[in-house]
Amino acid sequence: MDWIIALVTLTAMEIVLGIDNIVFISILCGKLPVAQRAKARTIGLGLAMGTRILLLLSLNWVLSLTNPIIQLTDLGVPASWVLPEGVPIDPPPGAEPSHSHGHGPEEVNNISIRDLILLFGGLFLIGNSVLEIHHKLEGEEGSHDAPSQVSFTSVLIQIAILDIIFSLDSVITAVGMAKHIWVMVTAVVLSVIVMMMFAGAVERFVTKYPTIKMLALSFLILIGVLLVAEGIGSPVNKGYIYFAMAFSLAVELLNMRLRKPPAKAVAAE
Repeated sequence: MDWIIALVTLTAMEIVLGIDNIVFISILCGKLPVAQRAKARTIGLGLAMGTRILLLLSLNWVLSLTNPIIQLTDLGVPASWVLPEGVPIDPPPGAEPSHSHGHGPEEVNNISIRDLILLFGGLFLIGNSVLEIHHKLEGEEGSHDAPSQVSFTSVLIQIAILDIIFSLDSVITAVGMAKHIWVMVTAVVLSVIVMMMFAGAVERFVTKYPTIKMLALSFLILIGVLLVAEGIGSPVNKGYIYFAMAFSLAVELLNMRLRKPPAKAVAAE
């Protein structure tokens, strides 16, 4: 029975962690011609599933990415900037290394490959979202022909890059929630199937309402900041972020309902 609980919990977690991935894929696919959007969504989510499964099958390598490869103090950063007073730069001989990434003052000083991936991935997501917002404000997407100017290949490349970022973090999180690889792989497959079922509706909804698209881009900037914070060893509780996103979406849905003319007024005209 333990594996059933782990499977359900892990599947739910993968779906929640995949929300930002769906939003990003939906925005990118919205720039393509209508005939190519479904294909791009399917390939994008397929890449996400394949990346997660490959990482799960390479657990030893994935877990090694959390090992420190360098320390900020080795680069000349004063210890007083990254470590509180009294905390040694190097642990005493025989001390157990910390495996809880992001907890403890020494984590800010230690830099791992995972940190670098999250850091640059977050910066990539922030930059991409800011540029997209700039294009929206400048009206560069005002014409109906704009989506055809975007290369199908370039969209898939951007999706693949973010798939690696999101997959790495979710796989590392999944390791602590299940003991069996097959449970993790099954949870990934189930979560991607669920995301494929709703990705089309999300993409149409985001494309139809410009204010929702702007809100989604703002969410992606927030997720990017979250990745950067985690990359520098100062993680933010994801629960706060998801609550803020859900609350903002609820307010925007109320605004959309308020802007919609009442049915009686339309009938009177």
